[in-house]
Amino acid sequence: MESVGRSILSLADGPFGSNLASKHYTDEGARVIRLGNIGVGRFKDDDRAYISLERYTVLKRHAVEAGDVIVAGLGDSNNPLGRACRVPAGLGRAIVKADCFRLRMDETRLDSRFLVYFLTSSLGEWGAKVKSRGSTRQRMNPRDVASLHLPAPPLREQRRIADFLDVETSKIDQMMQLRREMSLLLQQRERALLDVEIATLVCRFGSLPFRRFILRMEQGVSPQCDVVPASDQEWGVLKVSAVKNGQFFGDQNKRLPDELLPESQYEVRAGDLLITRANTPALVGAAAVARNPRRRLILCDKIFRVHVSDGMSKDYLALIARGTRIRDLCAEASHGSSQSMANLKTEEIKQWPIPKAPLAEQEALTRRFDVSFSISSGLIGSIKTQVRLLEERRRAVITAAVTGELDVTTARSISSV
Repeated sequence: MESVGRSILSLADGPFGSNLASKHYTDEGARVIRLGNIGVGRFKDDDRAYISLERYTVLKRHAVEAGDVIVAGLGDSNNPLGRACRVPAGLGRAIVKADCFRLRMDETRLDSRFLVYFLTSSLGEWGAKVKSRGSTRQRMNPRDVASLHLPAPPLREQRRIADFLDVETSKIDQMMQLRREMSLLLQQRERALLDVEIATLVCRFGSLPFRRFILRMEQGVSPQCDVVPASDQEWGVLKVSAVKNGQFFGDQNKRLPDELLPESQYEVRAGDLLITRANTPALVGAAAVARNPRRRLILCDKIFRVHVSDGMSKDYLALIARGTRIRDLCAEASHGSSQSMANLKTEEIKQWPIPKAPLAEQEALTRRFDVSFSISSGLIGSIKTQVRLLEERRRAVITAAVTGELDVTTARSISSV
């Protein structure tokens, strides 16, 4: 075993605070590598941000090159601390942002691919946890990364292991990608079926703006809360993630501190129609009916409670809000101060086109899609389980290879197992 620091030629971390904020982003220029780009052993290119070339010149000390190792210095339950990837070829000018560390290795001592695989292994994750600080979100600094110890086989053996894992993890990654595509196709199928039904209702009955059915809209409050969820006997304030994909998730809340009095008029009640006015562009405007919510949950100021007229089913309205037409309107109308958060105005929600179908037609539609969504959800859940098992398999193969438990010269290919 030897420390990572012995093989580092140079190490840099990203600029913090006012040195680089969302207001500095541009439509093109030099790339900014953020935490969202660091996958577990993979560079994720779908999260793109840019700064001007002039600003890049000022921040060039944070620059990266193809083959550099990027390590995440911030983690949570979904994104492990210390996860790492290599900078891909062809990325061009780029810098690392806050909580991302760039390591440039001495390739005559330590193969950078071998290092990434070590950090991706169970042993590497354990080492990062030992160095971590914080409770809800774990942190580590560049010195912590440099002090990690890893197996140190001869360079030739490191490269042999990395070559083997390049092939084997690629196969597993392809399996996972195919399953994710299956899940996406199932969701697209459900959306397409819903769009056809909505279009049919519009042709038969016409449509009216949502405001014609609204009696009252109210939003809650967002006091400074604890970061942990409330227990069943405590007051909690809902997060925007409590309303997603047509469903209500009461466990998505933050505990109201004991010294703050709850504004009980905003307590969620069974049958409430809830609509988010702020979230990511893909999720803003999500609607759901609260089914049997527990007591002591309060609306936050980013969620509307909508009271509608008789003859209008709340379940029907939440279903219509999942259709492409309204989702596209939300994407077009949403505005905000960052690329990750969007907002809707009350008047924009009131303009949503709602098919003015009779109550019997509304209830028939919601019953059909309750069954359809239940079947699709079961299939998607099975696919998620398969992906999770493949991820565990991937980590196990990597761990066995980098620790020497698996002899890569005689190991059978994953495709033959």
